[in-house]
Amino acid sequence: MTNKPQKQSEFQPGRGYTKEDWDEVSDNPPWTEEELKNARPFREVYPELAAKMEKDIAARGRPRVEAPKVAVTLRLDPDVLEKYKASGKDWRTVMAKELRKAAGL
Repeated sequence: MTNKPQKQSEFQPGRGYTKEDWDEVSDNPPWTEEELKNARPFREVYPELAAKMEKDIAARGRPRVEAPKVAVTLRLDPDVLEKYKASGKDWRTVMAKELRKAAGL
């Protein structure tokens, strides 16, 4: 269950904005019924900008790879696992290289 944030009625420091920011926007009047009735979605008013924003968001993150690695669960003897872990932070890479070599890849 998510808690809905409380609407602030006065400035509270340490919330990511300054008192000047609060004062700048705090005098915005509530929308009238007419304004609410005539409101349209951003995508409808600015379709080209909305499409560009979606494209920019989709391009974020790690690039896709041709053959992504697959997560598996593997039960190993404790001494084998400790030997690989002792090889350093990249022990998983070392193990993968040795498995590839054993598989003839």
